[in-house]
Amino acid sequence: MAALRAAGVPIWSEPGRGGGVRLLDGWRSQLDGLTSREAVALLTLTVPRALTALGLDGAVAAAHAKVAATLPQELRERAGALAQRFHLDAPGWFRAEDDTADLAVLTRAVWEQRPVRLGYGRGPRGETVERTLEPLGLVLKAGVWYLVASSQGRARTYRVARARGAELLPGRFERPAGFDLAAWWSASSTEFERSLGRLTVTARLSPRGVRALPSVLGEQVAAQALSNAGEPDAAGWRTTRFALEDPAVAAGRLLALGADVVVEGPLRVRDELADLARRVLEAHTRLPGGGLVAATRSE
Repeated sequence: MAALRAAGVPIWSEPGRGGGVRLLDGWRSQLDGLTSREAVALLTLTVPRALTALGLDGAVAAAHAKVAATLPQELRERAGALAQRFHLDAPGWFRAEDDTADLAVLTRAVWEQRPVRLGYGRGPRGETVERTLEPLGLVLKAGVWYLVASSQGRARTYRVARARGAELLPGRFERPAGFDLAAWWSASSTEFERSLGRLTVTARLSPRGVRALPSVLGEQVAAQALSNAGEPDAAGWRTTRFALEDPAVAAGRLLALGADVVVEGPLRVRDELADLARRVLEAHTRLPGGGLVAATRSE
């Protein structure tokens, strides 16, 4: 009671039989304890596309209206002004959004702890296999939705866009005791990234190749390459090492650097890259009728 009074809550007590502690009729809490930074954090804590996909855009708009209504006028105006200066748009550029037709069903399954049956496309040819899953959570990563679900007692990750015809099944399942979605996702992501970098590539990069590295291989691989890079030679080329996937995938990614990269090893990556470059050259010098046109270089 003392703590409530100290916090400004208007309570009073009635002695005797039937007495007790009461709250003043009609009293509502005012959020005047919020700072402007705290208020803007609440009013800008949205990812519009994600909330729309989950069917929560209306609920968040209503919650924002209620929070804003309880703020003092000055603080509400300051928070509104700050909210107009920051916007979060998670998906990357130049990429079509995933088809998430089954997201609504999977969201309901997560909320209600209901098992689902669905078809799931996997492999390079997109073969569909049937799965019965216990959905534990949904994660939005760089604009892509992933379902974390238990299958045969083990949590796995499934890309929502590859789900086909998700169907709610009767009954409920029990979530694993102590399961923490954020912690599990962090550990799983770290393991996935580590598994991708199984191959160490040694290569020479021109100054232009060094600048293009983040956009071609990603910020993390580029940072690793730059930290391992030696001193530039007379022409500005630098030798470095970085981790990539298997040789075929590594060659496909390095091809984007064109003549600004020279792979020194492993030999398999060098051969894959040279073969891929030959096939690209052949495809672009072949005439429609089957003949070849001489490759020329325009100034």
